[in-house]
Amino acid sequence: MAAPKRGRSASAQSKPGRSLALILIAIVALTGGMFLSGHTTPRLGIDLAGGTSITLKAKADQGSAINKANMDTAVDIMNRRVNGLGVSEAEVQTQGTDNIIVNIPKGTNSKEAQEQVGTTAKLYFRPVLASEPSGAAAQSPSPSASPSGGSSAKPSTSPSSSASSPQKASSGSSGSASPSATATSQGRAVSDALKADSTPSPSASASGSGKPSATPSASPSGGTNTDSKLQAQYAALDCSKATDRANAGKNAKPGESTVACGEIDKAWYKYLLGPAAVDGTEVKKAQAVFDTQGAAGWQVQMTFTGSGAKKFSDITGELAKNQPPQNEFGIVLDGEVVSSPYVSSAITGGQAEISGSFKQEEAQSLANMLSYGALPLSFQEQSVTTVTAALGGEQLHAGLLAGAIGLALVVIYLVVYYRGLSVVAMASLVVSAILTYVIMSLLGPAIGFALNLPAVCGAIVAIGITADSFIVYFERIRDEIREGRTLRPAVERAWPRARRTILVSDFVSFLAAAVLFIVTVGKVQGFAFTLGLTTLLDVVVVFLFTKPLMTLLARRTFFAGGHKWSGLDPKSLGAKPPLRRTRRPAGPVAGPVDPKEA
Repeated sequence: MAAPKRGRSASAQSKPGRSLALILIAIVALTGGMFLSGHTTPRLGIDLAGGTSITLKAKADQGSAINKANMDTAVDIMNRRVNGLGVSEAEVQTQGTDNIIVNIPKGTNSKEAQEQVGTTAKLYFRPVLASEPSGAAAQSPSPSASPSGGSSAKPSTSPSSSASSPQKASSGSSGSASPSATATSQGRAVSDALKADSTPSPSASASGSGKPSATPSASPSGGTNTDSKLQAQYAALDCSKATDRANAGKNAKPGESTVACGEIDKAWYKYLLGPAAVDGTEVKKAQAVFDTQGAAGWQVQMTFTGSGAKKFSDITGELAKNQPPQNEFGIVLDGEVVSSPYVSSAITGGQAEISGSFKQEEAQSLANMLSYGALPLSFQEQSVTTVTAALGGEQLHAGLLAGAIGLALVVIYLVVYYRGLSVVAMASLVVSAILTYVIMSLLGPAIGFALNLPAVCGAIVAIGITADSFIVYFERIRDEIREGRTLRPAVERAWPRARRTILVSDFVSFLAAAVLFIVTVGKVQGFAFTLGLTTLLDVVVVFLFTKPLMTLLARRTFFAGGHKWSGLDPKSLGAKPPLRRTRRPAGPVAGPVDPKEA
């Protein structure tokens, strides 16, 4: 029974090169992926790169539950706001179940973002006075409206029925014709719209939404200077440009006409809108439903409050009398038109539906915007951290300096106490550092991981955890040598005992990191994530690098012979005389036999 066991052990000892080759291939592959991705450095967090980090805590005081759907809706709306401020690389993401973290790098517009990001969004129903493609879309408009998923139809230059238009508002079933406007001069159309005397009143049910060219329509009152200013803004507006979209209708009051942008079928359109007819807070409920009895597919059904129902009825009655696009109303969220359905008749009863070949996700998204006015939950500001780029650089420098000092102290200790064995420990630390750096660089674009100051602290703590694993193994080898064994069998006999201790120690560290990551929010999670990652890498390095390397070095005379600078000198370790295998005599045992075997 003993012979096969020794054979397997010898086989395992003779092939440590496989493990070393495996980890080398992994390092080369990950490093190659890092360079191919173009992200050769870890992504820095707000506290190191500079910027503003805002932590918001959700409160269920608006009649809505704190759940994943509502949190995702809030994140989407906050993303619109932050991006609308013109900041680059801004992030909005959930933390835990009821927290949202807004990171705005380099302090750009941080004050304005702080004022807007957690406030209740502004949702209005405004009559459309004029609309047309903007930017690249203006050069090649679609020839006719046709059903498609989205919030509105493409432009049409010929009459088309409301049934074939992608979105239409109605109080029930309707299919009245909705002729398109004939081509007109943009300047004249806008001017006529602004100079019209009447102002439509709020109320309407939408369903398809056509995007005809701008034509005259009723519009709000206003002085000649205001009209000219709006006309100039509308003419100059290019919604294909992010800066124009961010500034379109900025600071517009509900009672004033304004300009806005909206995206339809991945093309941008610009709008001239009248005063707000219905406020988003007057939408009592909105939900996405699937029409199982008709061909409408997914629809958005709306229910208004008492005052909202009256306003909606009035505005739809007025809009239904107009030609496209003045029979449309724009659903404007935070200054952007998210849908512009047309109206074929007055909608009464406080209920309406929007249909138009929606996909399920599109219908649910629009329903969320309508139902919540915007944010489905209110948020309380928990913390605001603003760091300048200069201060972030200083913190990063201090963190790296602390790490270097810690690493230097560990190396000095290893050299003084373990001498030649310190080469194994330092090589293992280098491999662990390379893997940690490369993986952190790849995790930035992959999952949005950002290296913040607590994460750097976690990496520094990991130096001690990794060194501890080496020390456990080295001490087990020394114990075997003290028992009188030579180095090669000592390395193999020490490994099972050291392996159990290393796994238990790393499991405890990883469990602590996992618990900390789950129960905390914000930057503390960076510490927990880095600690957990480096703990896992410690197991990989010890199993695939440290142990195989130690097996190879045990064959070298410097270590196997117990050189005094190897750290494995039997004399300095106080080893017993070498153990020798005792053969069992063929006859009766004359005396006691030493049970120990090499």
